[in-house]
Amino acid sequence: MKESQLEKRLKDKVEQLGGLCFKWVSPGKRGVPDRICLLAKGRTVFVEMKAPNGKLSPLQKKRIQELEKLGHEVRVLYTKQTIDEFIREIGGDV
Repeated sequence: MKESQLEKRLKDKVEQLGGLCFKWVSPGKRGVPDRICLLAKGRTVFVEMKAPNGKLSPLQKKRIQELEKLGHEVRVLYTKQTIDEFIREIGGDV
């Protein structure tokens, strides 16, 4: 599955649960995760989507560490299966 297809699956599943899944573009700040998922009860999860064989760049790793150091939840999802596991974790069906 292509990264764009995986990203669409994530967005659709989060929205089916009543959440929001915004594409995140941060001008002047490269390497930020692809998506911000806003879930029930104020839970926010930053999500970096990668193709099944994709790898995080050093800059992406740095950005993830910065977010986590501030107490934010960040996930890296690579496959349909990892998306489905995330959806189940946040209370959804796949």
